Amino acid sequence: MNDASRPSFGIATAPMQVAYHDILRVWREADAIGQIEHAWLFDHLMPIGGDPGGPIFEGWTLLSAMAAQTQRLRLGLLVTSNRFRPPAMLAKIATTVDVVSGGRLDFGIGVGSRTDIPWARREYDAYGLPYHDAAYAVGSLAEACTVIRRLWTEDKPFDFHGSYLSLTGAFCNPKPVQRPGPPIVIGGQASPTLRVVAEHADVWNFPGGDIEAAVRRGALLDRFCAEIGRDPASITWSLVLPVSYDRPGSTRDSIAEAIGAGFRHVVLTLPAPYPENVALWVANELIDKSAN
Repeated sequence: MNDASRPSFGIATAPMQVAYHDILRVWREADAIGQIEHAWLFDHLMPIGGDPGGPIFEGWTLLSAMAAQTQRLRLGLLVTSNRFRPPAMLAKIATTVDVVSGGRLDFGIGVGSRTDIPWARREYDAYGLPYHDAAYAVGSLAEACTVIRRLWTEDKPFDFHGSYLSLTGAFCNPKPVQRPGPPIVIGGQASPTLRVVAEHADVWNFPGGDIEAAVRRGALLDRFCAEIGRDPASITWSLVLPVSYDRPGSTRDSIAEAIGAGFRHVVLTLPAPYPENVALWVANELIDKSAN
């Protein structure tokens, strides 16, 4: 947990049940507001809320569009499902977005949807994607992080033959603008995932607003860091908090609690439809008033 740095605030706009121009409007507004430092999409192929047959955009494609349409915001997906794309291909996709954005990508990744969520299986079956058990998903995530980092940094082709991935002559050119690569943000709370966070992540994201639960998992992450000799303070704690337009005071209370608990990376999820000038409202009513 990094207690020394000041908090940073971002917004999240779920790319479902909305139109492209709605998300673009919010991101352009946020790009002009200094209090908002980062913006996020998510990575699903079918809606996880509202009309199950409603519209939803593919995350990385939309993120590249947002990268081209903004100038300042750091940006990413909270978080990429490692189940959707081969990791070497994902490294190439992420590199492209980092180049398009001029070096503003935060690379979010996780194991993908939990096997105990009934609706989670739907999008994998619909798109013909394999849906392995949790142990496989965590093991493959660890190898994915290793391979992606190597693709971003190594100047010559390499072979990799692990338990889950096998690559021959792997190489990424161009490299990301950011060197040695974009910060790696790993989302998750299960103990096996936290071990991967301890080894590979620059930022740990707890995917939800239960701050007490997040603190307990953060303590476990600190323990895993100590076991491998890593300074726990080298990993920034990140938390997603839902925004209430009608009750901003409750959102401000959650922000204060999160910051007090050691979270220095706060992502405010905006429910759709998005009010006009919502980014300015977030800055004035949530961020500024939470700082006072």
